[in-house]
Amino acid sequence: MGKESVKLIANNKKAYHDFFIEDTYEAGISLAGTEVKSLRMGKCSLKESFIRIEKGEVYIYGMHISPYEKGNIFNKDPLRVRKLLLHGYEINKMLGKIATKGYTVVPLRVYFKGSLVKVEIALARGKKLHDKRDDLQKRDIRRETEREFKVKNV
Repeated sequence: MGKESVKLIANNKKAYHDFFIEDTYEAGISLAGTEVKSLRMGKCSLKESFIRIEKGEVYIYGMHISPYEKGNIFNKDPLRVRKLLLHGYEINKMLGKIATKGYTVVPLRVYFKGSLVKVEIALARGKKLHDKRDDLQKRDIRRETEREFKVKNV
């Protein structure tokens, strides 16, 4: 088979700032037809979204998919709860990790893989304030050295 194209729809940059990413999973998502059309136009936001596991099923809350302009009565609520499609063993593995202290599941990005909409989710540990400060400091140092290197080579 040929390579399937991956087209990014939405990215959750804040997740990388607030969490240490441990494991990532690719999940399908159950959507209505007008939601898929809206996603094709790139109208999606993961900013305030989060994931919960309830009764052995995974749901994403707060993922905003704008209503499709031409969808009229078929449009769904933009912030409705959507079910994520994962294998049972993946859900069990996540439940085991969440039971240990400090782990949570966060959405990282939404993308098209071929014609299917996928959500990349991650098992993550929360960062403390000093960890965030360390990351900012490292990034500033890296930018400084790149800037100096660029000036020397010109």
